[in-house]
Amino acid sequence: MSAPGAWRSFASAAKTVEGFGPVVQLAYHAPDIDAAARYWSQQLSAGPFYLIEHIALEAAFYRGAPARFDHSSAYGQLGDVMIELIHQHDDAPSAVRDMYDAHSEGLHHAAVFVDDVQAALDRAAAQGMACALDARLKGGMRFAMVDARKAHGHMLEFYEPSPDLRKFYDFIRRKSKGWDGEAYLRRL
Repeated sequence: MSAPGAWRSFASAAKTVEGFGPVVQLAYHAPDIDAAARYWSQQLSAGPFYLIEHIALEAAFYRGAPARFDHSSAYGQLGDVMIELIHQHDDAPSAVRDMYDAHSEGLHHAAVFVDDVQAALDRAAAQGMACALDARLKGGMRFAMVDARKAHGHMLEFYEPSPDLRKFYDFIRRKSKGWDGEAYLRRL
């Protein structure tokens, strides 16, 4: 595990992304999700984290070209913000690899709920932030990441707050209430 600073940058992340809305999630690249979840739970009292391995996608486009995005993520809660620990399983070009190699860690993106993903992508493009990932989960939920490194130092992720997504956010938040610190990483 590297210096705590790689994980503590959440304190400096903006609470609202101007023109898009409040940050609902901060995502950190984690070469080892178990070690990262243990650190976040023991040192920062975040969690518990719920792991989804090899998240199934219907489609993914990296900077406009069809792509594969083989990744796993664990989701926990720290105060009012969801924390995602994201790990890419290969070295294929991606929004993750744009920032981190397989062994580096740190803040990757801030997520924002938007009314319309395409409209948010268009606004971001007008501000010079290119779409790095446009993807759809199995089941249809679209999410996109724009390269906001020049403006914010990290990527931004957009998705629409569907009822199922809100239920997931509520589930993670509920599970963090009164959590005793045990079983910091759980599989969904």
